[in-house]
Amino acid sequence: MNQAIRFRRRRRSAAIRDLVRETQLTTDDLILPIFVQEGISEPVTIESMPGVVRYPEDQLAQAVQNAWQLGIKAVLLFGVSENKDDTGSDTWREDGLLARMIRTAKAAAPDMLVISDNCFCEYTSHGHCGVVCDHDVDNDKTLKNLQKQVVNCARAGVDMIAPSGMMDGMIAAIRDALDSSGYSHIPVMSYSTKFASAFYGPFRDAVDSTFKGSRNTYQMDPANGREALAESLEDEAQGADLLMVKPGTAYLDVIADIRANSALPLAVYHVSGEYAMIKAAASAGVIDEQAIVLETMLAFKRAGADLIITYYATDLAHWLTPSQAD
Repeated sequence: MNQAIRFRRRRRSAAIRDLVRETQLTTDDLILPIFVQEGISEPVTIESMPGVVRYPEDQLAQAVQNAWQLGIKAVLLFGVSENKDDTGSDTWREDGLLARMIRTAKAAAPDMLVISDNCFCEYTSHGHCGVVCDHDVDNDKTLKNLQKQVVNCARAGVDMIAPSGMMDGMIAAIRDALDSSGYSHIPVMSYSTKFASAFYGPFRDAVDSTFKGSRNTYQMDPANGREALAESLEDEAQGADLLMVKPGTAYLDVIADIRANSALPLAVYHVSGEYAMIKAAASAGVIDEQAIVLETMLAFKRAGADLIITYYATDLAHWLTPSQAD
């Protein structure tokens, strides 16, 4: 061993470790998902996601304000609709749940970055992410409805569009709709590499999904890494302002590959199944929950993610800035 090389010299104290730390995690990196359900008066506990609830509409404002006070600067809104149909038409109504959520969140904390999850699965009777024809989602018919949906969100005051349906050509269609309607200033964060993952199970409980079947024809095959990169680069070419990988933990290689090939800001979604597994292991007493979560978030950042969408956002805000929790 070369006696001049002593890596441990840089680990002798907390002060030195902090000075030379390569990867940093702050509340500025976090996006908090929020579920809002129509027709309820009290929060509904999501059994498969301990600590996460569906809020009634009249409690959304307080949830957004609480997040802002903790230093969280962005929220991602999901609606649990009581007005579902075959096309998810409630999403392009001015008085529909999606538009109401956006207006409420913006009024509650005007400086909060309010992001809409732009899909149809929470608003369709069949639970698919678009218009179903011959037992599959029709890509181009869905794009036309998506254009109506995003313009409705823009009119309601949304700060960022986040399309999650994995339709081919969705970014070009959204960009065209927004630009031609006078909303060229609104950025789009694409769910650009979204896998057909088994990690989404608890999310179906969270949004009270009626879905049965498979989304394999439009979400990505978890086996395909090269295609994952191609999906994100295509969305970049179509005009996406930010890219995203979903899920995160099992796809660190994909995050790193996209980061090596794109300069766009890159988000990762720490999804419901990843969250639930940590909660279950912590409940069983076999892991240190806080330590595992912080290590996981640092792994996302180290792999190349700039932003992290996580149900742990409020916990992380307490852990990272404990003085704000006093």
